[in-house]
Amino acid sequence: MSTREKISLDAGDVRILRELQRDASRPVAEIAKAVNMSQTPCWRRIKRLKETGVIKATVAILDREALGLDFVSYAFVKLAMPSRENMETFDRMMRAWPEVVFCERVTGAVDYMIKVVVEDMRAYDEFLRFRLLDSELVTDVQSRIVVATTKDSTELPLPSEG
Repeated sequence: MSTREKISLDAGDVRILRELQRDASRPVAEIAKAVNMSQTPCWRRIKRLKETGVIKATVAILDREALGLDFVSYAFVKLAMPSRENMETFDRMMRAWPEVVFCERVTGAVDYMIKVVVEDMRAYDEFLRFRLLDSELVTDVQSRIVVATTKDSTELPLPSEG
């Protein structure tokens, strides 16, 4: 559970964040115009949103299919012994493996849900056999292969500007 304090956002902050989520590569002047604000106050707000951690990073979103990464699977992972030490070790492994693009600890019959992106079924099989199942920590993996993506968004829901 996060111990971070929730940041208070006003309507101007929310409008800026919506614009940045759509395309953060635009110049501040363009974002300021889109949110009906002058450039300097808009820049200050963006700077404050970065400093407070509301904006974690500005990144390029890549097209996985254009890169030949055509296979996506969600793997539900059960640890042999879900102790604090084993969970921390598993967390480190997940952060180190580039094919794992998403990892969350979950409740229920499994301990983790991970999203794996690779070239094809052969690459996924190798990932399963030589990485995931090769770990002494893992006792079971249930895979769900993605056949179609209906929505793939990096945008978070924001409070209303109201």
